[in-house]
Amino acid sequence: MTKGNYSHFFSFCSVFLVLFLNETGAAEAGNDFGVYIVYMGAAGVSNGSLRDDHVQLMNTVLRRRENALVHTYKHGFSGFAARISEEEARSIAQKPGVVSVFPDPLLQLHTTRSWDFLKYQTSVVIDSTPNSESETSSLDQSDTIIGILDTGIWPESESFSDKDIVGSSLPSGWKGTCMTADDFSSSNCNKKLIGARFYNETGSNSPRDRLGHGTHVASTAAGTTIASASYYGLADGTAKGGSPGSRIAVYRVCSSFGCRGSTILSGFDDAIKDGVDVLSLSLGTSSISRLDLQSDPIAIGAFHAVEHGIIVVCSAGNDGPVAESVVNIAPWILTVAASTIDRDFPSNLVLGGNKVIKGDGINFSQLQKSPVYPLIYAKNAKKSGAKDVEARNCEPGSLDKDLIKGKIVVCNNDDENSGYSKDDKLYAVKDLGAIGIALTDDKTLLVANTYGDFPATTISSKDAEVVLSYINSTSDPVATILPTVSVTKYTPAPDVAYFSARGPSYHTRNILKPDVSAPGVDILASWIGNDTSGAPKGKEASLFNIISGTSMACPHVSGIVATVKSQNRTWSPSAIKSAIMTTATQTNNLKAPITTDSGAMATPYDYGAGEVTTSGPLRPGLVYETTTIDYLNYLCYSGLDISAIGTIAQTIPDGFACPKDSSADYISNINYPSIAVSNFNGKESKNVSRTVTNVAGDGETVYTVSVDAPSGVNVSVVPDKLQFTKNELKLSYQVIFSSSGKPLKEDHVFGSITWTNGKYKVRSPFVISNK
Repeated sequence: MTKGNYSHFFSFCSVFLVLFLNETGAAEAGNDFGVYIVYMGAAGVSNGSLRDDHVQLMNTVLRRRENALVHTYKHGFSGFAARISEEEARSIAQKPGVVSVFPDPLLQLHTTRSWDFLKYQTSVVIDSTPNSESETSSLDQSDTIIGILDTGIWPESESFSDKDIVGSSLPSGWKGTCMTADDFSSSNCNKKLIGARFYNETGSNSPRDRLGHGTHVASTAAGTTIASASYYGLADGTAKGGSPGSRIAVYRVCSSFGCRGSTILSGFDDAIKDGVDVLSLSLGTSSISRLDLQSDPIAIGAFHAVEHGIIVVCSAGNDGPVAESVVNIAPWILTVAASTIDRDFPSNLVLGGNKVIKGDGINFSQLQKSPVYPLIYAKNAKKSGAKDVEARNCEPGSLDKDLIKGKIVVCNNDDENSGYSKDDKLYAVKDLGAIGIALTDDKTLLVANTYGDFPATTISSKDAEVVLSYINSTSDPVATILPTVSVTKYTPAPDVAYFSARGPSYHTRNILKPDVSAPGVDILASWIGNDTSGAPKGKEASLFNIISGTSMACPHVSGIVATVKSQNRTWSPSAIKSAIMTTATQTNNLKAPITTDSGAMATPYDYGAGEVTTSGPLRPGLVYETTTIDYLNYLCYSGLDISAIGTIAQTIPDGFACPKDSSADYISNINYPSIAVSNFNGKESKNVSRTVTNVAGDGETVYTVSVDAPSGVNVSVVPDKLQFTKNELKLSYQVIFSSSGKPLKEDHVFGSITWTNGKYKVRSPFVISNK
């Protein structure tokens, strides 16, 4: 990972340590011991024998070493985390009842306008809007509980006021607690913030958020309505979460150093016991870690949560736009990519002669609006002995202070091997006495970094050519950088953000990931109340902040999930996931196909089924229910034997056995809302089956199918009509993919299958891969 790799989507990087995945995870400096997770599968299976093995193993560890035990898991699944040696870990892995033993990994933390934008997009492209005003108004009145595993919460934020919660009691199924600390009392919890837990390994014995990330996420998902919200006057409007009536339970599992896998598993274990309905995790591994199913704490915890009827929503990761960078790829997880909204934060560069160059970034520049300040291209200020590429990229130590002082500096950001972030370059020129910086970077242009009082902006490479031509045309080039303003109704939107992790999944090409996209760029939401790092001079800490990442996209979907759950209490996690995926849109606010930040047409590897909508999932018409058998088969097809699966799953139906032919190709047949087929060589057809359930409540209805097929592939659906005679009826169909006689244009081609009865459209994207 390069230095400063995450500065572009965490605006608080200056006070937030860069997070690295600890590949070994276990070893501590100065000794041979480290923390290992001992995973023993489902809690309480095998007539209690697993629980007995659990206790016996823990007692053995404790007898060997005082304070060895770090965590114990006993509610949703069984196991513990302990500080042991590598040799002890290998020995424990051979004990009865142990599924796996693996080093404790360190995972990464991966709104006024955004909800209005989503609702507008919904009205543009979705026909199935709520039936009546009463249905619309009831959406915010929910006893659904959203569990947030993150950095904690700032309870004094108005987003967590319970003024709008109807009734005086807590949800009947709630069994959680509000843990107290020196800086967090029981009165910090209320009818809105009903639970708060912390874990000692996070470095602070309190649920209080000291970083801002957890507060931002929680308010995006379920914050109450707040009028006149803004970030020092920017992005002003009414802020609210996606499900303002939902309750919030916070599990502080992260610190400034990241999020320990063992602590995340404790959060899952407690949340299952506490009775949450939705779990939102804006965190995950690095894309380079490629953890398998039996050593990924999120995949393990999420499996057991889903078994208990809890839907788990996770961010897709921030390592895009590289292929195979998506994380949280298990099929029981709802994986969310990030996209832009129709808001921009221009901070323009004005050249001599009042030529305006569009720039982006959040700064509160105090420079004059007239272009009177000397302007220099960084390459022309090269320090003796420095390389041209270092100087033009404003790398620390490459520039001559005498040539920089008092000037606005134009820097490139085109050296991928430099290891320096945008912030590193800004501080380098600022420390040399520069009064402003214009950074050339097409990739990060639409993601607004926050620079406080320092005049800084990002410009496109095309506009940079105009700037350099101006500099070279005069002996006295001058410019100014204007303070940022907010612009709405920006087009096109949404775009898939450049940092958003991309498919295909590294684990299998037969499940399409990510699942959907949601707003994750320049999102305004609540913040901790003591952070003045980006404040203009003389201003107090803002109660809101504008940041970007798939971390911000995830809670948008969590809020929608909570709303759907509140209206459909009996729906399974997979039914809710299906409703969200099949009603997603692939159209932007110009009524054209959604693109990526580079302008290319987005594919399901970029955004899954598409951008989420707000009312569509409430009335999806049909849903794909991914059953326990589907997940068990997935584990079989992934190479696990029935013995290992038996210790993972809470219950296994009588007579279940792994199919004799457990090829990974059969993963395509689990009943997922999207379809992915690999190893398509054109010589033989590929058959995929799916089952849909009628949830519209319309009784008798007929759905007909339409197919959008890519060049080189023939797609037929049998039958091509589904006739439902009652609600909740399940009907199946087959999709046959065969060669049209023409070779595939690319290694991966995309299309879709849509069922409609004239009232509802139920769309499933598909990808065909020749690998």
